[in-house]
Amino acid sequence: MTCHTMAERLIQASRQRRAKAMTAAAGLAGQAAVPLLLCALLARSGAYVLDDSDGLGREFDGIGAVSGGGATSRLLVNYPEPYRSEILDYLFKPNFGASLHILKVEIGGDGQTTDGTEPSHMHYALDENYFRGYEWWLMKEAKKRNPNITLIGLPWSFPGWLGKGFNWPYVNLQLTAYYIVTWIVGSKHYHDLDIDYIGIWNERAFDINYIKVLRRMLNHQGLQHVKIIASDNLWEPISASMLLDPELLKVIDVIGAHYPGTLTVKDARLTEKKLWSSEDFSTVNGDVGAGCWGRILNQNYINGYMTSTIAWNLVASYYQQLPYGRCGLMTAQEPWSGHYVVEAPIWVSAHTTQFTQPGWYYLKTVGHLERGGSYVALTDGLGNLTIIVETMSHKHSKCIRPLLPYFNVSHQFATFDLKGSFSEIPELQVWYTKLGKPPERFLFKQLDSLWLLDSGGSFTLELQEDELFTLTTLTSGRKGSFPSPPKSQRFPSVYEDNFNIDYPFFSEAPNFADQTGVFEYYVNMEDPGDHRFTLRQVLNQRPITWAADAFNTISVIGDYTWSNLTIKCDVYIETPEKGGVFIAGRVNKGGILIRSARGIFFWIFANGTYRVTGDLAGWIIYSLGHADVTAKKWYTLTLTLNGRSSSGKLNGKTLWKDISVNFPGNGWAAIGTHSFEFAQFDNFRVEASH
Repeated sequence: MTCHTMAERLIQASRQRRAKAMTAAAGLAGQAAVPLLLCALLARSGAYVLDDSDGLGREFDGIGAVSGGGATSRLLVNYPEPYRSEILDYLFKPNFGASLHILKVEIGGDGQTTDGTEPSHMHYALDENYFRGYEWWLMKEAKKRNPNITLIGLPWSFPGWLGKGFNWPYVNLQLTAYYIVTWIVGSKHYHDLDIDYIGIWNERAFDINYIKVLRRMLNHQGLQHVKIIASDNLWEPISASMLLDPELLKVIDVIGAHYPGTLTVKDARLTEKKLWSSEDFSTVNGDVGAGCWGRILNQNYINGYMTSTIAWNLVASYYQQLPYGRCGLMTAQEPWSGHYVVEAPIWVSAHTTQFTQPGWYYLKTVGHLERGGSYVALTDGLGNLTIIVETMSHKHSKCIRPLLPYFNVSHQFATFDLKGSFSEIPELQVWYTKLGKPPERFLFKQLDSLWLLDSGGSFTLELQEDELFTLTTLTSGRKGSFPSPPKSQRFPSVYEDNFNIDYPFFSEAPNFADQTGVFEYYVNMEDPGDHRFTLRQVLNQRPITWAADAFNTISVIGDYTWSNLTIKCDVYIETPEKGGVFIAGRVNKGGILIRSARGIFFWIFANGTYRVTGDLAGWIIYSLGHADVTAKKWYTLTLTLNGRSSSGKLNGKTLWKDISVNFPGNGWAAIGTHSFEFAQFDNFRVEASH
């Protein structure tokens, strides 16, 4: 005789008529009583009281995700409809998918911030533009679906002019605070978006005086409602600094730590401030990533008193071979096909997000299960109760960081006793997830409800490993769905873009993923001819960096598996004497690793020379020589890669050929400049045969 899991029995019962199912679910006794007895002998039972008689725990602030840090939503914006809206529904629509309570976005600073650069609203000191990038668009889409969503802004990098020659944002505290406040004011003025929280500098140093200046400037602008979260790094030294400085303690509303491993520190608790895991997860979104997410959503509160957990990242909408590929709650990295995948972390999120809201309270009675796993319970104070139970095993719930100490989870029975104001609850809805291999795998499946009238507010769950149960008084849960999206397809092997767009909705051309520098649509007022509309690299100085930006600007595009290809592009150097531009193929690295990118790079310079290099930095020189090139003039570059052979043309005439290249064997196509300089690109075309 086998011990069927309770979930299997409940799924069976779901298929029967409701009347029959009621009694079966009530005590789960009528059906399969003998196996239950046998199982009860094999597995110990723990008893857990859920009670509000002694008051409640901390206020719940919501579950969310990060777009940015950096360019993680890059490919989402050029998805065709209806697929783009479907993806947004899975993320933000209440009672549908992940139903997120919080959206945190990068305040673009022009620097490389993990998977690309995001443009600043102020590239230069006297420049303000609140229509660059895609984060404002994304916040508006989120608000459309959930008007109550909490919005957070946080800078990773900053435009270079703020540093006055130093790679440091705290050279002029007033100026940096002004820059951040303009972003908040612009969000409201141009997009009617109210930013709820603002951060300091992602995972980098904080300056105590800067935090105070920022608070004063916010208040001066009538932005008292905007709260400050600090320091988006470790619990220390921010917590100790707050305890030693009463003014600092007063101006910080939330202590946000990254990847806390479900633990906090004594100083953080002593501040009596809200504690958040303001960036977490960052794990490939298969079942192990889902297990990680399910475990920390419960245990960040149980172990670390954290009342909000925010995932990096929202949606994996960046080329998969960039760093941390597929570390989003879902995957949408193929705008050319419309294909996307609603991954398991979406449904793990739903177990909490669909049955709680910011402003609910945790019960004091939360904790660990005797045989591994954990349970939390939350209430709205109006009689509603939501209980979330997880039994994620060590093997199937490792997050990318920090190291997870070993623990064991085994088969068990857990009896929950509802006391206090919950003792009269007649019925609980049941939602169930089992991670693992089909056919046992279920994602966010509604089971028959539990009837508690006959059992005195008590019920027993049979738990196996890698399961999630939500038991709730709310009846609004829903597993949203759309017809299957289109099948996955490779990036088109013939791709061209002439950038001829009068009023672009987004500032960046589709599919180009800037890795250093910022490439934007540009209108050449003085060129009425073929090059009126171009793509222009717009940074003229190095940003205050967050990562190791290259010393050259570069934007990649296409299929990482491309090997044999011809890239053709019109180029225009704007800087006399010193300027230079390139086109490239087989570019093998991006994101935070961009400095060390290899590939085949074909450069021309305003001083009348050309180069062919095997790397972006220009250390590996295959060829160099004279070329009839000057600034302020359009040229057509062609790069052909075939097996180990390469050749290049200038204005259709061969400039170099038969250069042997052994490494890398494949990679993206790219365009870029020699330094942080203005340059333009037009009529980009690539023809590839893998």
